[in-house]
Amino acid sequence: MGHLASGGGRSPGASLSVPVGGRAKALPWWRTPSVRRYLFGYTLLAPAVLYVGVLVGAPFLFSLYLALSDASVGAPVARFVGLENFTSALETGVFWTAVRNTLVFTVGAAVMKGFLGTTLAFLLVQPFKGRRVVRGLVVIPFTIPIAISVLGWKWMFDSQFSVLNWALSGLGLIGEYGTPDWPVWLGQPMLALASVMFVNVWRSFPFSAIVLLAGMTSVSPEIIDAAKVDGATFMQRFRKIIVPMIAPILFVGAAFDTVFTLSDLSIVYLLTNGGPDGATEILPTLAYNTGIRGGALGRGAAISLFLFPLLLPAMVLLLRTLRRRQY
Repeated sequence: MGHLASGGGRSPGASLSVPVGGRAKALPWWRTPSVRRYLFGYTLLAPAVLYVGVLVGAPFLFSLYLALSDASVGAPVARFVGLENFTSALETGVFWTAVRNTLVFTVGAAVMKGFLGTTLAFLLVQPFKGRRVVRGLVVIPFTIPIAISVLGWKWMFDSQFSVLNWALSGLGLIGEYGTPDWPVWLGQPMLALASVMFVNVWRSFPFSAIVLLAGMTSVSPEIIDAAKVDGATFMQRFRKIIVPMIAPILFVGAAFDTVFTLSDLSIVYLLTNGGPDGATEILPTLAYNTGIRGGALGRGAAISLFLFPLLLPAMVLLLRTLRRRQY
């Protein structure tokens, strides 16, 4: 009993031993329970790390290789040119126009999606007849193939056969076709940027609403009822109870939405291809037109890598804020 009592007081970090021939032999370090526990955890994480490394790390390294070379479609051998592709991009006015449009496009779409997604989530959380059907219908813009939905919007934005213009004209908000106030949605710079931003918001804000709705439904009703009894208003309950409790979900959803919006190539390419006169040119379309359509693979890769310093501060801020709230 005395031996058991003394053994029970062993510290967790002490090395284990097993009796061998009446003598205690220490286990190798790789067979101790703490090391085996860590190895088990890393083994479970290995497939995810491998998946991210192959699908994200390898293309990133290859893009970096192209950006530091003069690789092009017609050249069989690429030469190392250092930072020449990056400096040449910084010296062009088209690049800075694309940076400005990218920031306006991302921030403007994020604000609109946050407002519309929050409003839709509050509507869907209310009990009403047919709520399940409505919840299924709101995700249709997010599930329709992007090429089909964007081509539909391109027809609605058409300068001559625009259903939006005909509706606005029927309501008396604009004049007849051919008058100066007849808007050309994809032909006027400000309207074109607003149009592609609107399509991005229309397609993505149901995702924001679903994320917020999932977080709101996870909050215990007892907590909300207790706040109501204490006299908290609707906005007070939302700001001081719901938002702090679902903050991790909101941060993860914001991170995904930022990445998807900042790298959105399809909508701009299919609607305007960066026009008119570069009014809707963003970094993804500029990189595609330069590297793929223009054949300058090195310059296109360098332009695409400028998305990294734009994304990194936002991701670091979101993750640090999320980690700080967990402690």
